[in-house]
Order: sequence, then structure tokens, then C-alpha cells
Amino acid sequence: MIMADYDLNTPLSEADVRPLKIGDTVRLTGSIFTARDRAHKYLIEEARPETLDFDLNGGILYHCGPLVRQKDKGFELVVAGPTTSNRMNPYQAQVIERYGIRAIIGKGGMDDQTLRALEQCGCVYLSAVSGAAVVLARYVTKILNAYKLKEFGMPECFWELEVKGFPAIVTMDAHGGSIHRLVEEASARRLKELLSGQKAVS
Repeated sequence: MIMADYDLNTPLSEADVRPLKIGDTVRLTGSIFTARDRAHKYLIEEARPETLDFDLNGGILYHCGPLVRQKDKGFELVVAGPTTSNRMNPYQAQVIERYGIRAIIGKGGMDDQTLRALEQCGCVYLSAVSGAAVVLARYVTKILNAYKLKEFGMPECFWELEVKGFPAIVTMDAHGGSIHRLVEEASARRLKELLSGQKAVS
């Protein structure tokens, strides 16, 4: 597998995303939006692109519930690590299609329905380093805004973050490739081999 390294600036176009393959590393600069369970539910059940106070077209959604503290008249980010992405499976494919999302950041990968949406729409899933929330927060240069803060609360609202050189790895691409699926298949084969070996011994 030949891996490449990309510097990407938001908003992203389909042309930015299509060349990316699983295993490639990216560094993101620009604005990204945090979005967890409540935010995804809202985007499908209550909102439309024209009703939002912000534009997600060409945007990046970060599965993250950041810890933010009040500072002077604004906010300061403390930690910003990825949360488990499969919680967003019921809504993710529709969100990608409806809002023109070009990249998702999270951990753990997502389901086949989301993988199909990535391929059809031109979007990628990026894995951020798990357990490094403090380190990842250093790549956030500014909190640009908070949307639905009063309604959803701090972990679940949309935080618009300005990032510079935010690092991630492409683990699901726009060509049907998924590192998560490859790992699952390899694990299943290995388990089958181990079980077969046990039966042979007994």
C-alpha cells in the first residue's frame, strides 16, 4: 500500500477528497465543526441546510464533545479528543448526503451504510489519535463560534473550531476502502484459525 501525505484547507471540494486513500495522512487547516449524537439527530429530524446559521457544505464534522471553559468574554478549549463514531451510524449517511460533508473525524470507524455514502458523495472518514485529547487541542487555534449551545449543552452543541495542521489518518475512503473492515476480516480469519487449531488438538 502506497501512502501519501496531504495538507488540506477547508472548505473541501470533491476534487480534494477523491484522491485520498486509506492509510494516507492528512493535516487540516481551516474550520471544522464538532457534532455528536444530538447534533446529528437535529440535522436530520429538525433542520435543513437553508435553516442553519452556519454552512456545512464542503465542511468537516468532528465526532467530539470538547471540554471548553469560559475565558474573559469568550471560550477556551481544554481538550478535544475524538468520541466513538458508531453512535452516529443511524444518521451519518443522510447527513453526508444532505449537507455536502466532505470529511468526518472520529474513532473506531463506521458502518457499511456510511461507507457507501462516502463513495457516492465524495467524502472520507478520518481517524484522529485516541487518548490524545490534550495534544489534539493544541492544533485548535481558536473557537470561532458555538451553535445550539443553550439548547444542547456544551458537549453536544456545534462548536466551530479553527484548526491549523490538525493531524488525522484516512481509514475509510471514497472508493469503498475501509481499514476497519480489513482489520475485522483479518481478526475473523485469525480467530477461525485458532479455533480450528484447538479442535485439532482436542
